[in-house]
Amino acid sequence: MSKMSATRYRRFLKLCEEWPRDEGKRGRDLGTFLRQKVASAFREGENTQISDPEKCDQMYESLARINSNYYRQRFPRVRDTSFTGVTAEECKVLLSGNMQQMDEHKKGLWKTLMERFSKSPEDAPEKSQEK
Repeated sequence: MSKMSATRYRRFLKLCEEWPRDEGKRGRDLGTFLRQKVASAFREGENTQISDPEKCDQMYESLARINSNYYRQRFPRVRDTSFTGVTAEECKVLLSGNMQQMDEHKKGLWKTLMERFSKSPEDAPEKSQEK
């Protein structure tokens, strides 16, 4: 058994423990997906031999940066909305897949977004050409 394999395994286990679960996204939760991938990659636990240790370490570092909000802190947002004007909380509700829990305001927002993004450029009104 390699000491480095055991260290890698423990680091991934700790990351899995820290990674939050989103109960609103059953079947689409990134935390659950990560746990399944780690279990699959480390089938033999600490005794698992890693075929590409460098790639394994890169994957861990990338996931650890995401989990620690490294990029959010390094590149702070000026506003708490996206280009659509939708807030992070509204996006979370829309992406939860649990449309039944949305109130009428959110349903109106969803309809507005769907209409906005389903229009093709041909649907846009013609601009009058002035000479």
